[in-house]
Amino acid sequence: MSDCRMDNMSLTLVHGIPILEDCAKNWDQVELFQARPDDVLIATYPKAGTTWTSEILDMIYCEGDSEKCLRNDMYFRVPYLEFCVPGLPSGIQLLEAAPSPRLVKTHLPIHMMPESFWEKKTKVIYVARNAKDVAVSYFFFHKLVKSLPDAGPWDTFLNNYMNGHVFYGSWHDHVKGWWEKRHEYNVLYLFYEDMKENPQREIQKILHYLDRHLSDDIVEKIAQHTSFEKMKNNDTVNFKNLPSDLINHSSSSFMRKGVAGDWKNHFTVAQNEKFDEDYERKMSTTDLHFRTEI
Repeated sequence: MSDCRMDNMSLTLVHGIPILEDCAKNWDQVELFQARPDDVLIATYPKAGTTWTSEILDMIYCEGDSEKCLRNDMYFRVPYLEFCVPGLPSGIQLLEAAPSPRLVKTHLPIHMMPESFWEKKTKVIYVARNAKDVAVSYFFFHKLVKSLPDAGPWDTFLNNYMNGHVFYGSWHDHVKGWWEKRHEYNVLYLFYEDMKENPQREIQKILHYLDRHLSDDIVEKIAQHTSFEKMKNNDTVNFKNLPSDLINHSSSSFMRKGVAGDWKNHFTVAQNEKFDEDYERKMSTTDLHFRTEI
């Protein structure tokens, strides 16, 4: 591990990826984490639909009983594997104490995953969202979460994001890394835009992958319960229950817009042209494609 400073952002490099210092201090435990065969891992780059997918999975495991999903905050129902900040139990602590089957959340790039997930053949659902909407959502998220470095103005943050100088590093490398290994590790690779377009269809994909069956009525109930409007007002998923010294509730909303195409309201013409040129170069070696609106 080494310290790095990126345009006033103080982060620690772990295996070449910028990680928050408190999380980096816990890294030995992350690498030694023991997955279980019946775990289900939800993996994403930040702001790509992680909480949404986690709530869908919890609803599936609760067989559509939305009251059961209100039993605790998302952080405790779907522990965040590598996360460790003062004031909360670490993701590792929560997972080790949790009964099987466990739902696990991570934002790790695939090369940083604990080996036990592959040894135990754990099922993994990866969700990817287009790079422009992620950039906007991540920018506002930095204003909300006090443990994250100061994002600075939008133009500065966008440049840092394009260069991978943000928590979890390069979006491009992250989505490509998981895409390229999806067959080797039997990863179900989903797209945020597809989920927005037809959530029932994507829920059925998840059920098929998990070898589970629920009636169409329950699938519809899950889709309704996990709609943006419902989740925005659900305090177990919108971070409202986390203490104010961790979350700046006055600056932004965790459930901000939840749409595809919001980037158009924030990118200037010049920023968009620069971003597209950079994107084409970094994504030229992959057959992975995204929709930037639906």
